[in-house]
Amino acid sequence: MSAKVGNIVEGKITAVMKFGAHVELEGGEQGFLHISKISKSYVKNINDHLNVGQKVKVKIVGTTRDGKWELSIKDLGESGTDDQNLDKDFERKLSKFLKDSSRKISDYRRRLDKKRGIKKR
Repeated sequence: MSAKVGNIVEGKITAVMKFGAHVELEGGEQGFLHISKISKSYVKNINDHLNVGQKVKVKIVGTTRDGKWELSIKDLGESGTDDQNLDKDFERKLSKFLKDSSRKISDYRRRLDKKRGIKKR
């Protein structure tokens, strides 16, 4: 099978480093998976996500300077449930923040008006 940019292929992790992993693709070709292309969320330690010998499904997104394929897991286009949960969690936190800040501002204005001697009708 000839690999092309945009293809989704399966490969095997041959080496894991701090900044990425080397992957051997099905046809014996070599690819590189950068740490930023592993997950849509922040990856602090690559070893939490990948291990040597692990089989991974990757998308070919380009070529590197040394002729290897540039690979990505997060660009596969599969919307995981983790992303949906993160979105819902973010929306819930944002809503709570807006309610709390609105309450705090109104409490602050009430105290300030009381100090100034302003009475509401």
